[in-house]
Amino acid sequence: MFDALKRGLQKFKTDVQEEVETEFEVIEAKAPPTAAGKPAAAPPPKPAEPAKPPAAAPRAAKPVDATARTPAPTTPRPAAPATPPPAVPPARPATATPPRPAPGRPDAARPSAPPSRPAAPPAAPGASVAPAPPEATASAPKGRGIDPERVRDLLFDLEVSLLESDVALKTAEAILKDLAGSLSRIRVERADEIPGAIERALRHAILKVLDVGTVDFDTWLLEQAKPVVVMFVGVNGTGKTTVIGRIAHRLKDNGITCVMAAGDTFRAGAIEQLGQHGDNLGLTVIKTQAGGDPAAVAYDAVEHAKARKKDVVLLDTAGRMQTNTNLMDEMKKIKRVAKPAMIVFVGDSLAGNDAVEQAVQFDKAVGIDAVVLTKVDTDAKGGAALSIAHAVGKPVLFLGVGQAYADLIPYDPKWMVARIFD
Repeated sequence: MFDALKRGLQKFKTDVQEEVETEFEVIEAKAPPTAAGKPAAAPPPKPAEPAKPPAAAPRAAKPVDATARTPAPTTPRPAAPATPPPAVPPARPATATPPRPAPGRPDAARPSAPPSRPAAPPAAPGASVAPAPPEATASAPKGRGIDPERVRDLLFDLEVSLLESDVALKTAEAILKDLAGSLSRIRVERADEIPGAIERALRHAILKVLDVGTVDFDTWLLEQAKPVVVMFVGVNGTGKTTVIGRIAHRLKDNGITCVMAAGDTFRAGAIEQLGQHGDNLGLTVIKTQAGGDPAAVAYDAVEHAKARKKDVVLLDTAGRMQTNTNLMDEMKKIKRVAKPAMIVFVGDSLAGNDAVEQAVQFDKAVGIDAVVLTKVDTDAKGGAALSIAHAVGKPVLFLGVGQAYADLIPYDPKWMVARIFD
């Protein structure tokens, strides 16, 4: 199962390991910045600039300037040093009255206000406040990282491998985008950790495209008004009739009553096949002769379910290519008559990318609500199983993984990932 997809992913892991295990970028934490007290030592050169006012004293000899400058700056400033620190040498206030009280130093000597140290610098009118030291940046994660530039060509090779495994282009691009982001965040201590780290990144990327939302079919049925009509559509040979028989078996085991409608009137074998499922399961099958009106069969099945208080109507339809306009129009007529609560597209995983295109076209014609993917156990590539949910954007209800009635399992993205990697 999924052999081609497995080989492509394994090759990518091996190629990345060979590319970067001997030489990859070393991520080192940067050295922390200097201590918090040291940056404050840088501002003392600035107080040297106010030493220029003594040079301005000769200018005071001019009559006009002396009268204007002596009263304002000189008289109030001697009062500032006199108030707080009597223990400070008297020579200091005379020379450096405006600038000398550096933000941290005089206040550190004051025992009276230790908590108010940060507020002391703005109190000085002329003092220049030193910039606070930058916060110590968080240390970078230790270990070795994978440089995305070194594996760019390998990512391109992986994309080619995905496309060869029938992965849809849109899905392959989503996987590579997520994977490229994950590789840039990988950190390993030893080279032998690389394969495990890459596999975790691949698992995450694939799980992301697979997890488009799931629907618990059994719970959903219980929440709907009865009878619940479920209509199955798809191209020829995908296994619609078999899927209906298996779902009917599942409903019977859960105590939910149902009736099956043989709406594939173009193929006499389909009517007989659904009748055989009814005999095996002990369930009623509403049918007509080959060539009859499928919309009439759908109407009769709904009326039967209402009269007999049945819970569910499982409506089969004829297989048709998505390009057959006449048959697609007929399917729209069946939808108008039966008024299904859910339209399920049944896709064949062996069809690969064509199954994705079929689902898109059926969704445009009648609007599909969910997907059942058959023959998953025989799919040697795996691309359709990986792509259909992501490309169509519809939840997957069940996967067909065998020949027995019980071989229809609820869709689980984690189960799919496990089958791809294990």
